[in-house]
Amino acid sequence: MLTFTLGTFAIALNHLLLISALALATFVGWRTAKRGGENPESALFSLFLLGMLAARISFVAMYWTHYRDDPWQMIDVRDGGFLAWPGVLALLLGALYRGWRRPGLRRPLGFGVASGVAFWLLATFSLTIYEQGTRLPEITLRNAAGDTVQLADYKGGPLVINLWATWCPPCRREMPVLENAQMQRPDLTFLFVNQAESMQSVATYLETQGLSLSNVLFDGSGRLGQAVGSMALPTTLFYNPDGRLLGSHLGELSEASLARALENFDSLPAATPATSSRKTPCPASATC
Repeated sequence: MLTFTLGTFAIALNHLLLISALALATFVGWRTAKRGGENPESALFSLFLLGMLAARISFVAMYWTHYRDDPWQMIDVRDGGFLAWPGVLALLLGALYRGWRRPGLRRPLGFGVASGVAFWLLATFSLTIYEQGTRLPEITLRNAAGDTVQLADYKGGPLVINLWATWCPPCRREMPVLENAQMQRPDLTFLFVNQAESMQSVATYLETQGLSLSNVLFDGSGRLGQAVGSMALPTTLFYNPDGRLLGSHLGELSEASLARALENFDSLPAATPATSSRKTPCPASATC
């Protein structure tokens, strides 16, 4: 399960955990302040923003080569580009400074920060362990020629699966990034699994946008999204050659956030010539 869905509303679980950690820290701080001390609610919120800012700045600094040609993209946080540990460190240092300056805040703020950080660490670790224990679903899809293919046929090498639709604005914005990565990383197999749209409408969209994608597949009923536990688009999944999930990214990918996600494959053994049952790639506009 990668998202929490309520009706038409969907939120990534890692985002929900972050919000829950802030809510827990605020509640614990408030309860502690009732026994003596200042209410730390405003301090906790400002520390949360400080941590997010530090996490974003650290990410941009680490992946600066992907931002230097388009500096405005640095403030576009929709790509999910954050480094957690610099953010946590900035939050803790900020809490120490606040507590030193305002003695009445020390106890409530300390208990609030400790409970929030502890919850976030434990929950994030548990979610990571759960995700990495999941396998590539046994799903039947169709290729651009209308032929039936098994998703498992693409096992045998590192695999990137993008769930998308032409009506989804972030899907459209990230598509050139994925197209470029597909050309630059021939060692990886990219699958573009369209969700519940006709082959003709997808082919027309790719042609009008000048996109050349291999391995465009069609999931007419959206079963793949249900199987991996994500009802939000776009969703990108990263699998090792054995079909084990290494990581996921919900939302738009930028060059920087995709580069970070592809680091999941850096520790894998060097790829050998394909000997799996993987089918020959077929561009969306081709007749296979």
